[in-house]
Formats: sequence, C-alpha cells, structure tokens
Amino acid sequence: MKKKETTNLLRSLPSVDDILKWDRLKKIPGSPRRPIVVKAIREVLAREREKIRKGERKKTLERAELVSGVKKEIAAAGRGSLRRVINGTGVVIHTNLGRARIAPSAVEKIIEAARDYTNLEFALEPGGRGERSDHVAGLFRELVRAEAGLVVNNNAGAVLLVINTLAEGREVIVSRGELIEIGGSFRLPEVMAKSGSVLKEVGTTNRTYIRDYARAINPQTGLLFRAHPSNYRIEGFTAQASRAELVTLSREKGLPFFEDLGSGLLQPIPGLELSGEPGVSLALKQGVDVVSFSGDKLLGGPQAGIILGRKDLLDRIRKNPLARALRIDKLSLAGLEATLQIYRGGDVPPVISALRISRAELDQRAAKLSRGLQSAAPGARFKIEVDEEESASGGGSFPGVKLPTLVVALTHPALNPEEIAAAFRAGEPPVIGRIQEDRFLLDLRTISPEEIGEVARVFTELSKNFSGRAI
Repeated sequence: MKKKETTNLLRSLPSVDDILKWDRLKKIPGSPRRPIVVKAIREVLAREREKIRKGERKKTLERAELVSGVKKEIAAAGRGSLRRVINGTGVVIHTNLGRARIAPSAVEKIIEAARDYTNLEFALEPGGRGERSDHVAGLFRELVRAEAGLVVNNNAGAVLLVINTLAEGREVIVSRGELIEIGGSFRLPEVMAKSGSVLKEVGTTNRTYIRDYARAINPQTGLLFRAHPSNYRIEGFTAQASRAELVTLSREKGLPFFEDLGSGLLQPIPGLELSGEPGVSLALKQGVDVVSFSGDKLLGGPQAGIILGRKDLLDRIRKNPLARALRIDKLSLAGLEATLQIYRGGDVPPVISALRISRAELDQRAAKLSRGLQSAAPGARFKIEVDEEESASGGGSFPGVKLPTLVVALTHPALNPEEIAAAFRAGEPPVIGRIQEDRFLLDLRTISPEEIGEVARVFTELSKNFSGRAI
C-alpha cells in the first residue's frame, strides 16, 4: 500500500469523542461505565491503526464493524482473565490448564462451602474448636490405612513442611538421580535449602545402592528421603535402592523415612493397567514413615498437598508454625473431601475415567467431532481426518508412558497450523489443541462428548473470520 493511501486510511478513523456520540454505542448491554467504553474504543482503534500500517486494512472501516469490535472488547474485558477452556491437547493432567478435571459432586461441595458458613474448624460434637484436616483424615485412614493425615495447600508445601519439621539443621540423604526440577524451574535442592536442612547426595545419576545410603549416615543425619521422578525416567544401565531396603535401613538406624509420591495414585485402579507409578496404599503398607502427594493429579481433586503416615511424626509436623502458613483453604478442602467420598463409594473421579477411556468411546467421539466440523463449515477447504495418535497422562505421572488415542487432524492449503491453533484459541470458549507434523490436532481423550458441539461452533466462527483468505 502506498504511503498516501495509508495516511488517508489513518485519517479516516474517527476520534474517541466522535465514537462516544454514536447512538449504537448507547445501547450496549449492561450499560458499562464510560471509562470502560473509552478503553475499549482505544483498544479497537489501536488495532485498526496497526492493520493499516501493515497493509491488512484496504478500505475505510465501516461504522458497524467498529461498534461490533468495541462491544466484543467490552464483553471480553467483562469475562476476566481466568477463563474456562476446552482441552484438546490429550494431556489429561495439564498443569497449564489447571490439572485434573474434578468431579461434579466435588464442584457442588465447593459451591456449598463458598456460599455458606461451614464447620471448617469447629467440632460439632461436643462443640468447640476443631482441626480442618480432620474432615479428610478419617477417609484416608479408611482408604489407605494411614495412621494420621495433614493437608496443606500443595505438594511442594508438603515437602517443605515435612523436611523442615523432621530435619531442620540436619542432613537429608537423597539419591543424586532424584534431585529433580519440574515445571516453573521448581528444583528439589532449592526447596530443601529453604527447609533449613542440609542436602546429602548419594550414588550417581543412574545408579544408587542401599550401601550408598548406609555409608552416608552419620550423627548429623536427620532423614532418609526418596523423591518421585515426576516427568522423566532413566532407562538402561540403572540401579535404585528398593523401598523395602530403605525401610529396613531407616529402622535399623532409628531415622524417619519420607517418600514424596508426587502424583497421588491412591491404589491400583481396575482397567488402568499402567506401571511405574508408586501407589499411596502400598507405600504405607510397606512401612514408609511419611508420604506426601498432590491432590490435583492422579487423585483427581483440587490443589492440595497431602501428608500421611506415623501419628507421632504427623503430630510434630502439625505443630510446626509453617503448617498454618501452608494450610489448605475451605474450598479446596471441601472438594478434596468430596473426591475421597467418590473412592469410598467404589467409583473413580473424571481423571481416572479419562486415563482408562475405551477405544469404542474414542471412536464415537472422533466420529461425532469429525462430522460436526464437516457440517460446521461445509464450504471451507479444511482437510479433516481422524487418525491414531498417542496422548499422555501429564502432571509428572506415569513418566514416559504413552496412551493410544484418536485425534481429529486439521490442515488447510492457505493456513499454517499455528494460524489454525491461534484461531481456535480465540474462540468462545477457547479451544486448545496441539501441533504435530504440520497438523493441528484435537485429541478426543480430553474433549468430553458435551464439548464437541462447542468445538464445532468455534470452528464455524473461525471459518467466517478467515473468509477473506479464500478458505
């Protein structure tokens, strides 16, 4: 575009004051305050100026189009930043998307706790102050035979609290191969340093024996610690001290043994024949003194850090001043209790259902989504295919294990996969997929049957938005 044409288009844009006088803007639903409308107008005008400078705007902006843009801007601002999205990535426990999808019964319990007063720290019998973790401690005793339990805000806090209580100022022995870093540059050695303990590494990255732990024990030793490998797995020439060996050594030396189980698989799940994930019930049965794990991973509840184990050690942990700083809030506690009640009733939460979904169910979802997309934009030149792929558990659980799945793959001769992905993200609700081998994929493992129609509607809108590019 010539410089003169660009200048003329820029000059044709109305001012903020002129737009505010338009009758159409006086009929915006909800009658937003003037500063909100002004901010929206400025955002729309700024985008239009950028389009003109890049040569993407070839003609004068129509008044109706500008008003529509202002209304959309106001509506988007009113929705807030934290929004519901549709997870089409296939990653069941997706940390960036809020981890596990919790059960409807847990949602109802959270709403009830938010709306009304609760007996959070009040003992109804006989009356008087109570302990908030008691609401779930009994369920953990029943489900995994734990002597005692404490719940804090997340598992990182649980690890910090346990190590600080049991080994502040003393050495904590841990295998070098377990000094992990997980998402957000969260490093185990740094958490241990904050706990006030002294890290004592033993073994090598790939091979650590029980004799390495035994040789490292000295009068300054406070704790034997074993960490969940999270999102990685070492294969090949490897060795690891067994849990039974560590339990025996800890008892011989009179030292507590703490194991971070990470993902929180309570017990083996029928129909979920996956290996490599330490179970909570088995760890306690085999004699681990204290375990900790997350509430919002394989357990399938809200964010929480759960500490279970020997009553005498849990009593010490509970009395630590850090326990109050890290304590769980009433909404998460309500959701956690409802999730445990699901297990108590012999059922499983949605996260487990998503992991063990059948091929027949995947076939049904894939066929329905493929048909929905084809009919949503019949004139578009998108190529829509159903294909076999692999998805992941996510959240550091079952590291290295791939889950057979079905995807709907989209390609287009005039659009690259990044553009397709961006258009789906801009939908209402946003749809998050993944890009693989130059295709945009929607994985049916994490798209519920109820969401398929919504994905099709988003596809209809994005097809309209791309209409100027001959799609």
